[in-house]
Amino acid sequence: MCSHHCFLLFIFFLASHSLVTSRTLPKNSVTTSTILDVADSIRKTKDTSSFHLNQQDEQSHSPSSFTLQLHSRASIRGNEHSDYNSLTLARLDRDSARVKSLMARLDLAKADLKPAITTTSQQQDIEAPLISGTTQGSGEYFTRVGIGNPAREVYMVLDTGSDVNWLQCSPCADCYHQTEPIFNPSSSSSYTTLSCDTPQCNSLELSECRNATCLYEVNYGDGSYTVGDLATETLTIGSASVANVAVGCGHSNKGLFVGAAGLLGLGGGALALPSQLNATSFSYCLVDRDSDSASTVEFGSGISPDAVVAPLLRNRRVDTFYYVGLAGISVGGEMLRIPMSSFEVDETGGGGIIIDSGTAVTRLQTEVYDSLRDEFVKGTTDLERVGGVAMFDTCYDLAAKATIEVPTVAFHFPGGNVLALPAKNYMIPVDSVGTFCLAFAPTASSLSIIGNVQQQGTRVGFDLENSRIGFSTNKC
Repeated sequence: MCSHHCFLLFIFFLASHSLVTSRTLPKNSVTTSTILDVADSIRKTKDTSSFHLNQQDEQSHSPSSFTLQLHSRASIRGNEHSDYNSLTLARLDRDSARVKSLMARLDLAKADLKPAITTTSQQQDIEAPLISGTTQGSGEYFTRVGIGNPAREVYMVLDTGSDVNWLQCSPCADCYHQTEPIFNPSSSSSYTTLSCDTPQCNSLELSECRNATCLYEVNYGDGSYTVGDLATETLTIGSASVANVAVGCGHSNKGLFVGAAGLLGLGGGALALPSQLNATSFSYCLVDRDSDSASTVEFGSGISPDAVVAPLLRNRRVDTFYYVGLAGISVGGEMLRIPMSSFEVDETGGGGIIIDSGTAVTRLQTEVYDSLRDEFVKGTTDLERVGGVAMFDTCYDLAAKATIEVPTVAFHFPGGNVLALPAKNYMIPVDSVGTFCLAFAPTASSLSIIGNVQQQGTRVGFDLENSRIGFSTNKC
């Protein structure tokens, strides 16, 4: 009797949790609509051709962390695109290559037979500036750090989807153009190559041994790569010098890093910067990519008390990525009718949703995206639709509008925590004449990604010790 009764209860439990029903949220839980300042967004598209990063004074973000002077600079190469539309298309092309790279890495990792999911789990309070990569010849975000002893300051790409820190080194067999002179390891007293039997060398996904020196190789899936010697070097971040940080000294490099000296990995692997700093937490705030302003990336900053908090999950098949526990998405106050499994990591290591600083546009499984788009379209019937642009299939002509009201898009996390996105983080201009598109895109992959367009203006904090991620709006 109990067996039959319990079986029915189990079936009912599965059925009730297999779908997030389309329902209206309780009043005051999240606003159903939000205002987009169309005129301001269009103005910013016209300002991108005349960026000048202004020198700023050194200032402390918090008394418990070291602060790096906010170095600013004129545009590296200027705007090489004839108009904002061509700039948008170039960004979307790079973004597609980026996502392809992440998906390829996940597919390779899924071949491993380690358990799939766990929660994540030493400390140094350090802070560095975060600058939009617009003026660096790339759509990524950059930070300014010192390399070697004596320290030489350089711009580096900042990437939560990578683990290996590296920079271009001389002699250089094949190097792309960068702003500062290429780093010469012989000019640094703290540079030391690593042997092949070191833990750092063994942590590499691709390595080789030559003359007892560990060689590294990183391929990014979009044709970008770096190859060279794995070494330890002193890194100066803010006013703090950190010795013996494992870095790749790249003698052959190619890719979309033009303007930067290399890359700092903020991923979850052993070679990534947070792990090497023994950081129990870090945070960043991504400035508007159409802005010449700067913010900070901070190690040891913790999560703000007023942050919207979500579970931080890890996939053991690929420890680089930061997975977020997401319960659902609402549009205009209506929860999307989507399977709960849409955001869960399965037994093979597939699925789930990660947060990534290097991906621009949020990718959602096709079923989830279709539901979001359809709900959004229902709430914008008063706006004039136009044809799609590249990966965007939901676009509008807003040339005659100064402001508009659009359905609020919100992420819902376990425990009832809700992050409502500003309209400018999902309705973005694709030209300078008033064409705006819904900045989400479908993916055939089981992996979903929260991209940097949706993160702009929000400080994202990673509490590695307590397996939490926090979102603090307007905390740049």
